[in-house]
Amino acid sequence: MKYFLTLSLTILMAQFAAAQSTEDSVKAAVNDMFTAMRNADSAGLMNVFSPTAVLQTIGRNKEGQTMVRTEQISGFGSSISKLAKGDADERITFGAIHIDGPMASVWTPYEFYYKGNFSHCGVNSFQLVRLNGVWKIQYIIDTRRKDSCK
Repeated sequence: MKYFLTLSLTILMAQFAAAQSTEDSVKAAVNDMFTAMRNADSAGLMNVFSPTAVLQTIGRNKEGQTMVRTEQISGFGSSISKLAKGDADERITFGAIHIDGPMASVWTPYEFYYKGNFSHCGVNSFQLVRLNGVWKIQYIIDTRRKDSCK
C-alpha cells in the first residue's frame, strides 16, 4: 500500500510539473511578443506568429456602434519597426490559461503606454497553436478603452 501511494504521488507530481512547464512555455510565447514590441523588433515580433495568424480589435465606430477591425500581421510588424525602442509598452497580467494538446487560450488584461504615457487599456484574448514543438500565436482579439481600466 505504501508503494502504491508513493507511486501515485510521484505520478501526480510529474503531471503537475509537466502542466506547469507547458503553461510556462505558453506564457513565454505571449511574453516574447510584448518584449519584441518594447524593443521595436519587427523580426522578433513576426517570429511569434503562425503563418496564418489573425489580429483583430473590438472598438466603436463614429456612431458609437461596436465593430471589429482586422489588421494584417505584416502591417503590425511594420508599425512596430517604425517605433523607437521603449515607445510601445504593453503591460499585461495573465488571467485564465487553458491548454489542450497543441492548442492554448490565454486571457491577459493590459495597460498600454506609448512613449511613457498611458494610452489605453483592455483585454487581449490569445489563441496559440503548438507547431513543430513551438507555441505560435494564431489569433489575437482585444478590447481598447480609455475610460475605465480597473
